[in-house]
Amino acid sequence: MNLNTDNQTKQMMSVLEIHDITTGKRDVIYSETGHFEAPNWSRNNNFLLLNSNGKIFRLDLKTKKKTYIDTVFATDINNDHGISPDDSQIVISSADADKSWLTSKIYILPVSGGIPEIITLKEPSFWHGWSPDGKTLAFVAKREENFDIYSIGVEGGKETRLTDGNWLDDGPDYSHDGAHIYYNSMQSGKMEIWRMKTDGSQKEQLTDDSYSNWFPHPSPTGSNFVFLSYLEDQGSAHPPMKEVALRLYDLKTHSIKTLCQFTGGQGTINVPSWSPDGKKFAFVSYG
Repeated sequence: MNLNTDNQTKQMMSVLEIHDITTGKRDVIYSETGHFEAPNWSRNNNFLLLNSNGKIFRLDLKTKKKTYIDTVFATDINNDHGISPDDSQIVISSADADKSWLTSKIYILPVSGGIPEIITLKEPSFWHGWSPDGKTLAFVAKREENFDIYSIGVEGGKETRLTDGNWLDDGPDYSHDGAHIYYNSMQSGKMEIWRMKTDGSQKEQLTDDSYSNWFPHPSPTGSNFVFLSYLEDQGSAHPPMKEVALRLYDLKTHSIKTLCQFTGGQGTINVPSWSPDGKKFAFVSYG
């Protein structure tokens, strides 16, 4: 969801970084004064997708040139966007022009740009995950009083509700084999990482510590997932410009490793951002 445009936003420095989990090295690959968010890494390893001021941009990984992707009428795009498994399409979440963020709906369009095709007729809807077989989207939506996790086919149609509780569920992302959806939830009373089968069954809590844990992203190798931790409990909120850490959960040993700490939060790693080989991921820090 969009960070309000104010003087602080205009004057902040957004820094796009790549973290190598094999070496522990962080590399700054692009920065600018102003606000951009939520990198996605293309499967062909050629570019990253970013959003800024309601628009979508492509950052070439070789030239580091950022170019605008024309989304025609969808001009209030938030940080819930992604790339299809075959790199042919992008999915966006966009509010209606000049209306509340609660009018956000999900659209799909060609990766080069074009007229978005609406997927979710109901609002608000925020995309978060694309199944490995390319057939299904996982998203967060408010249909009654609470935000829950749903799935829907890439052609649209009937929504399937996957969570249903009196708490916030958010940030769903598919495992590499499509067997699980990882997500963050307030079900335990504080924000922790969970996973479930893709039909919504067998829900299990994976983290339990003093942090607020958000946005789990399983690696393409299936061995671990990276997630965002607020160092101070934020309740059910995920604000920007807080002290945060990126941490790595080993699915074999169930151990957690802190990778780095910085100023970030909302916009840092809201959506999938792993490199195709599962050795690196992209994120945004702020200053």
